[in-house]
Amino acid sequence: MNDSRSNNRLQTVLVVDDTLANIDILKEVLTPTYAIKIATSGELALKIIAKQTPDIILLDVMMPGMDGHEVCKYLKSHSRTVNIPIIFVTAMAESHDEQVGFDLGAVDYITKPINPAIVMARVKAQLALADQHHACELMVQQRTEELAKSQKDAITMLGKAGHYNDKDTGLHIWRMAEYASALARVAQWPIERSKLLELAAPMHDTGKIGIPDSILKAPRKLTAEEWEIMKTHAEIGFGILAVSDTPLFQLAAEVAYAHHEKWDGSGYPQGLKGEAISEAARIVMIADVFDALTMARPYKDEWHSDKAFDILQQDSGTHFDKRLVDLFISIKGEILQIKAYWDEK
Repeated sequence: MNDSRSNNRLQTVLVVDDTLANIDILKEVLTPTYAIKIATSGELALKIIAKQTPDIILLDVMMPGMDGHEVCKYLKSHSRTVNIPIIFVTAMAESHDEQVGFDLGAVDYITKPINPAIVMARVKAQLALADQHHACELMVQQRTEELAKSQKDAITMLGKAGHYNDKDTGLHIWRMAEYASALARVAQWPIERSKLLELAAPMHDTGKIGIPDSILKAPRKLTAEEWEIMKTHAEIGFGILAVSDTPLFQLAAEVAYAHHEKWDGSGYPQGLKGEAISEAARIVMIADVFDALTMARPYKDEWHSDKAFDILQQDSGTHFDKRLVDLFISIKGEILQIKAYWDEK
């Protein structure tokens, strides 16, 4: 619906009535306060509305062909016209007829013969309410966009916190997240759920924020004692992320806790085996390992993608879920496109 406040234009009233005398009366009452459009039938009204959406409609009920109730029902069933306020103007004053109109979505009723003051007051009031509703919708949309941005910023911050000592943090967390989303889709996850995983995956190593730098930055193989401390990052991450009960952070907590489990039960922290490991974590561990293999690290050179795919296949059934590895390899072309995109960045 048009917002009259944006350009100070006259708001448009569409008058729909098959009797010219009634149209003339309403035109006289509403002009020059409003821009008036006229339709002498329901069918003509819909043609006019298709070309330009009016701000409000004064709609007669009893018309030959398509009557007012049918016009109202049609307009309320389409997203482009559902919010146009409709006032029925009719000689039928019985309460039952009014209830039918309200049930169809009309906002008010004016009975004939018309009282000019009442017509002006009702039209003005409904247009003010429509403007207020539109302003509220814009505010909600703006706040929703702000909330979405804040959520994305929070994800980025948590992802970076978990990889604070990783020079490739930004690329890694979003690249592996996109791999995970692609694998989830081919594993028949709904689109919405796979996109949620794409947002949750970057937070998988959030718990590393609780690991001492002396261990995270150690330029050597960790001692057995240090390795036990390193492994606690899964539980730490879960503890941080599980504080929120939103679907996003619950999924992130699930992934953070289990992404170092292994299909054969030799992983940590719980030693889960097979399908006891959540599918989200099984997907993320494949995406995470593939990305780690194909990026240069202080202790290793970047591996060629083919070698990384071979390692995944070699370790399927032990480290990884074989079905998911096969699916990941089946979309090799898409995975390489994702990698190329991020390599350019």
